[in-house]
Amino acid sequence: MADFVMPSLGADMSAGTLAAWLKQPGDAVKRGDIVAVVHTDKADVEVEVFTSGVIERMLIEPGTEVPVGTPLAVIREEGVTAAPAAPAPVEPVPAVAVPAPVPPVATPSRSAPGVPPEHRLLISPSARELAHELGIEVGVLDGSGPGGRIQRRDVEALATAREAASKEVAPAAPPPTVPPLPTVPSAPPLSPAAERSAAMRRAIAASMSRSKREIPHFYLSQTIDMSRALAWLGQENLRRPVTERLLHGALLLKAVALALREVPELNATWEGDELVRRDDINVGVAIALRGGGLVAPALHHTDELTLEELMHALRDLVSRARAGSLRSSEMSGPTITVTSLGERGVESVFGVIFPPQVAIVGFGTLVERPWITEGQILPCPIVNASLSADHRVTDGHRASAFLAAVDRLLQEPEEL
Repeated sequence: MADFVMPSLGADMSAGTLAAWLKQPGDAVKRGDIVAVVHTDKADVEVEVFTSGVIERMLIEPGTEVPVGTPLAVIREEGVTAAPAAPAPVEPVPAVAVPAPVPPVATPSRSAPGVPPEHRLLISPSARELAHELGIEVGVLDGSGPGGRIQRRDVEALATAREAASKEVAPAAPPPTVPPLPTVPSAPPLSPAAERSAAMRRAIAASMSRSKREIPHFYLSQTIDMSRALAWLGQENLRRPVTERLLHGALLLKAVALALREVPELNATWEGDELVRRDDINVGVAIALRGGGLVAPALHHTDELTLEELMHALRDLVSRARAGSLRSSEMSGPTITVTSLGERGVESVFGVIFPPQVAIVGFGTLVERPWITEGQILPCPIVNASLSADHRVTDGHRASAFLAAVDRLLQEPEEL
């Protein structure tokens, strides 16, 4: 038997709330299957199982907050037979006749622990919160997600349709009323969405405060000529359908991943009092959420992905992050983070390291600047790259070697 436990989905996570079970006792599962949704201060996360077998029993009811590492369910691993039920004791035949026993009063049957009602299994927690905020009964919603699961976009679509319908008939003007006496206004209660946003800001504040308190940051930046990379990208995209074209962001992520092979101490975490280098290069991507705040899930094995695979994985990750359907392995796996505010027109960004990582890379927007090429001043597309690094594990010499490697790799885009 194996325990399925509450995972750690971030350095500062000490507990999480089990939002919903997506499997039931008796269901077969294999490694990587999504079995539950966990609510954290930053996101609703789909939690994967890392053991193949059959779910023997659930231990925790949805809606319960439990510490990290708490067993949530028991999984009977492949090849292990279920324990036979203990035989009921045999009653001896009485020597004298006794009256027939009075049948017990029937009591309502109860669901097995951990098996939520069907509607709980078919709606994401973020969609349920939005429906509650908008006064929409979840029973009237049609789900567009996997297996008919209701997602935020389904709630938003119904709310938009109702608003449009209400505008077709102009409401009658209300009768005049006598204004009430003025009273001292009280602060209105926060909506579930506002409470969620406030909780996320608190979580981010705790993580960033810890980072600046414990990590001795130092910062480097480098201006990178992107003319070769963009020229190659333009030619490459001419051969592709519009839906499969690459963005220059994929080149930046791949260059970072390959540069980490040359400066591996930046692909690491600080555990206790020592550096722990990571074999897998899992680049985290800082993603701004529509309701405010951000998350930084991982693109696993970034250095091994082709540019096409990387572009597809990036689009999928951003879409699911904003829909509230990230997976636990994506939240707990980043070994370094890349942040970019290029879409906002920011030319340089110096990030704060996400503990327990030891570095964060920043990219600004692409801009044209005067550039000296072969003795001539010409317009050139450039991007500012920055590195915030932990001085406990590296120094300026090695950090500058990393940025130089990123620059060199972007001058050879066909090799990425």
